[in-house]
Amino acid sequence: MIWRSEAGKILQIEQGDITRVEADAIVNAANSHLAGGGGVDGAIHRAAGPEMRRELDAIQARIGTCPTGQAVATGAGLLPARFIFHTVGPVWSGGGRREAELLASCYRVCLAMAEERGLESIAFPAISTGVYGYPMRGGAEIAIGEIRRHLMEGAKSLGRASLVLFGEEALRIHEAVLRGGAV
Repeated sequence: MIWRSEAGKILQIEQGDITRVEADAIVNAANSHLAGGGGVDGAIHRAAGPEMRRELDAIQARIGTCPTGQAVATGAGLLPARFIFHTVGPVWSGGGRREAELLASCYRVCLAMAEERGLESIAFPAISTGVYGYPMRGGAEIAIGEIRRHLMEGAKSLGRASLVLFGEEALRIHEAVLRGGAV
């Protein structure tokens, strides 16, 4: 499913493997230790190869942990992208620990990083909605809201943003949110 802004900026929602997406940057749903893990994080670490891991090790040695809602950038290693933005989403604790604000920050920070580098395209997974337990509908509302807002109001170089989702349920929910309808 595709949404276009009045200025022709595109938000695309698709089901697929983010490690195979051709975009200037892909976003990794990382943990605060930047250590690799399961889900999207593990898949990206396996596919990107050792050069990306060395870059992350150097970043981690310099900063320690990456705070929730923030991100760091590496090259994409063996992936078809140019960059990987490793962002740390919130663990869902019922909604009372600023989870929505922190999740929105993940998207805003990565979009800003893309603009700082003059990138034209970026691909996101559904940050925090897997093992971190963020409710899929709420995560979709935040992701789509932040990306659309950026494409309508702040995008300079960025012309296309994608949400690359794992599984049919995630796709159905994100498409329903984009259409503005019930899931």
